[in-house]
Amino acid sequence: MGKIRFGLIGYGKVANLHAQALKDSKSATLVSVCGHNKEKCDTFAGKWGISSRVSVAQMSELDNIDAVIITTPHPRHRDDAIAAFDADCHVLVEKPMALSVEECTDMIEAGKKAGKSLSVISQRRWYPSCIRIKEAIIAGKLDKAAIAQVIILGWRDEAYYNSDPWRGKWITEGGGVLINQAPHQFDLMCWFMGPVAEIQAYWENINHPYIEVEDTAVASIRFQNGGLGSVLVSNSQKPGIFAKVHIHGSSGTSTGVQTDGGAMFVAGQSGILETPVNDLWTIPGEQNLLAAWKKEDDDFFKTIDATTYFFTEQINDFVQAIEEDRDPLITGEDGRETVKVIEGIYRSGREHRPISYTS
Repeated sequence: MGKIRFGLIGYGKVANLHAQALKDSKSATLVSVCGHNKEKCDTFAGKWGISSRVSVAQMSELDNIDAVIITTPHPRHRDDAIAAFDADCHVLVEKPMALSVEECTDMIEAGKKAGKSLSVISQRRWYPSCIRIKEAIIAGKLDKAAIAQVIILGWRDEAYYNSDPWRGKWITEGGGVLINQAPHQFDLMCWFMGPVAEIQAYWENINHPYIEVEDTAVASIRFQNGGLGSVLVSNSQKPGIFAKVHIHGSSGTSTGVQTDGGAMFVAGQSGILETPVNDLWTIPGEQNLLAAWKKEDDDFFKTIDATTYFFTEQINDFVQAIEEDRDPLITGEDGRETVKVIEGIYRSGREHRPISYTS
């Protein structure tokens, strides 16, 4: 089978990373891009040597694309995905999957009706340090994953919010730190812990008066497996400290990953400054492995471009899933679970009550 032919919906900063990731893939090729602003779309197409189109339907008709990657602002994800399914394309959509659980369900049902694959960008699942935690949970080394902690202490300045007109506004971004910076860590939390059952939360804008949305949120979570979770996510700490996901087992053992260190990665504006590393590990007989793992991961990250390598890894899995007629590692249902966390925190903060999910 030949390479899977991709089109991009959207031509912003993160679209350039996906274009490079597709270029680096041995199983996929980028052939076209579409968007509403013809001048910007043409400029992007010229940079990457691909066709510029006005719609996904036109990409499908003229460029014979098999799949799309959606990189448009969050409020457009649902409609762009459904348009892609209507054009007979598989869909890989940037995080978060959509603005609400209902919109996610619409996308999942549209994909099933079209008989096409749906996945959500969650490339941190391919970090070696994250894979170690998942493998330890599967192997029963924690007994049961009982407690999750997500901490993001980051920073976004006024220049960041001015870099695109849609940033920092409810109607065009859909939220703040919860919907833009935290989805990757929420995805890992749910990958490790399973589905969410109940959320109690608060959120606030602490030191960003020039935006409408929240820059900080805290939440307590109960998972369907009976486990508990604690969330603190914030863009209010200069210049950015770290982002971490820790999982504690019912056996008393603990594992953790620092997914981001220092000033946080901004797509199209900065690189990944520090290697993601396991920063906590108390599994009996394995406590002394952290130093060796850190060296191993540091050495590996020196051999790759970390800003695009893990996108390529997810694209390769997505392509393989299409070819093998199986689910990709990250499914639409996984993406919806992350949105449950985001939606639940927003709703709990607005309604001043716990938010429950039954499935």
